[in-house]
Amino acid sequence: MNNRICIKIGSNVLSRVDGLPNTDLIGSFTSQISDLKKKGKQVILVSSGAVAAGRSLFKSNKKLDTVAERQLLSSLGQVKLINIYTELFNELGQLCAQVLVTKQDFKDRHHYLNMQNCLNALLSNNIIPIVNENDVISITELMFTDNDELAGLISGMLNVDSLYILTDVDGIYDGNPEHETSSVISEFDLTNQHLQKITGNIKSNFGRGGIITKCHTAQRVAGIGIPVIIANGKTKNIINRLIAGESLGTRFKPKKSTSSLKKWIAHSHSNAKGKVIVNEGAKISLISNTAVSLLPVGVVKVEGEFKKGDIVKILDEDYNEIGLGQSKYGNKKAESIIGQRNQKPIIHYDHLYLH
Repeated sequence: MNNRICIKIGSNVLSRVDGLPNTDLIGSFTSQISDLKKKGKQVILVSSGAVAAGRSLFKSNKKLDTVAERQLLSSLGQVKLINIYTELFNELGQLCAQVLVTKQDFKDRHHYLNMQNCLNALLSNNIIPIVNENDVISITELMFTDNDELAGLISGMLNVDSLYILTDVDGIYDGNPEHETSSVISEFDLTNQHLQKITGNIKSNFGRGGIITKCHTAQRVAGIGIPVIIANGKTKNIINRLIAGESLGTRFKPKKSTSSLKKWIAHSHSNAKGKVIVNEGAKISLISNTAVSLLPVGVVKVEGEFKKGDIVKILDEDYNEIGLGQSKYGNKKAESIIGQRNQKPIIHYDHLYLH
């Protein structure tokens, strides 16, 4: 285990208070990753920090809208950031490669597989992929929630053994981190703990994501069978200590591993084209421990326009989302067989992911 790992480092970790890249800390990370590589590990690095690096290089006198400013700063900062990584890894005898992606890249299954092949080729040739969102061409509706979401998608795509999310807090607290009575949850069990009970939501000066978004990403990734650890990236030698099994941060206990297709479906929430509303009987069957497909007899309503092969949300009659699936029918055909018996599944079990 842990022969293939994904490490996500947030901009709040990589940046100093003044906005300049923390080259000493980046040097520590590259050294630790190099150590892992020498031990036969494959490492995918999802690195934030481009916008912060750009901000350290350029101060605009003109007022720009949020998207334009992000595009400008990231296009400047991405060059600086990747140059820092390249120089530090070169000193350690390691090759790295830059991989810039957008949310759109994950929507099409064929495009997804092409990206997967590229990343696997880099890893098999002992090259460290450094992945970041391509903010230069991303627009608001196509942006990832943050790079935690991107790290989750990459982890599922490459079927990593573990995902490590390094941030500027010690882990997930059982209450408000500012209260003395709150403490770090060492292990988060998806079966008996609920994210709604977590009240802390700290946001950095440079990153878009807060602790709650990290929790949602960790929950989704653990739900497809990959353990996730959220820990403080500023802790000395943090990567090596986590790999060695030291109890630091919060570990999200994984569920049973799922297929690569289900991993893709699990992270396709924003790609859903329509909704399928199921009755109580179908809901009970779906969330049971038995492997079942979604049959037309259990469907009460279909909403939205979608084609065969599109991702759809599965909702109960109170409109609570219970899963996602790849539809075997377009919406018109699905509507025509609602409630009927002896019909083929609307969503086959192999194409079904349940929360």
